[in-house]
Amino acid sequence: MKIAIFGKKYDKAFQPFLLDFLTSLQESSHEMVIYEPYYKFIKNFSSYSLDEENVFSAPFSKDDNIDLMCSIGGDGTFLEGVSFVHRLPIPMVGINSGRLGFLANISKENIAEAWQMIEQRQYVIEKRTLIELDTDEKIFPEFNFALNELTVQKRDSSAMIMIKVFFDDDYVNTYWSDGLILSTPTGSTAYSLSLGGPIVMPGSQNFILTPVAPHNLTVRPIVIPDDKEIRIEVSARAESFLVSLDSQYTAARVGTTLRIRSADFQIKTIRLTGNSYFQTIREKLMWGMDKRN
Repeated sequence: MKIAIFGKKYDKAFQPFLLDFLTSLQESSHEMVIYEPYYKFIKNFSSYSLDEENVFSAPFSKDDNIDLMCSIGGDGTFLEGVSFVHRLPIPMVGINSGRLGFLANISKENIAEAWQMIEQRQYVIEKRTLIELDTDEKIFPEFNFALNELTVQKRDSSAMIMIKVFFDDDYVNTYWSDGLILSTPTGSTAYSLSLGGPIVMPGSQNFILTPVAPHNLTVRPIVIPDDKEIRIEVSARAESFLVSLDSQYTAARVGTTLRIRSADFQIKTIRLTGNSYFQTIREKLMWGMDKRN
């Protein structure tokens, strides 16, 4: 099995867990490649070494023959790693080097046990919907997709923006607010949740529209099907507004029309046998902390 390791900077306390994991992979029959900036960061703080040809810095192609992508970090790192997989059917798994992770849901204490389960194929592949953004100006020319959410926000700290939304040419609403989030079910436990949006199970084939600080308090989050195009038009006193796709963001000119749909491909994620979505929710959101449970 050929494994790609993608990561960012990590806390010093995580280093022993990481080095044990990488060393065990090297000693196994697996082939391994590491994201080049991550490898350089590891080398600066340890004696770990790898052949220089076993690093990568660009999105994968079919010729790379990657069997598994392992993201090491938090959910933000996992989201950045998606752009390297892109349309290829490479499953992704996340090891969490911090505290909270819905996508990076393998804790550092359970790396060895989890990896043994992966080697024994004790897991389920889950397919996750992505958002695809289309604009005439091609404001995200390299990767115009998001696994979690698309966000529209005002650029300054003063006036609100007016966000007009259409669902397959059916007028939905004009949001007078600081912004608007369109999230996937995967992203429903991220930014949208912090603004009162609902938790939606992956695979539900929905999007969630969640306003950011709406002027009208009766404007609430709404769940819509993901099988139609969504069109967003923004008006503002400023000349531009901010658009983000997960960790990517840019300024867009007022008058830019955002056309959003469900992407024609999905990202494959690994869920270990015995783990469930509801178990993850209980653990990460600490639902079980209620003594009545």
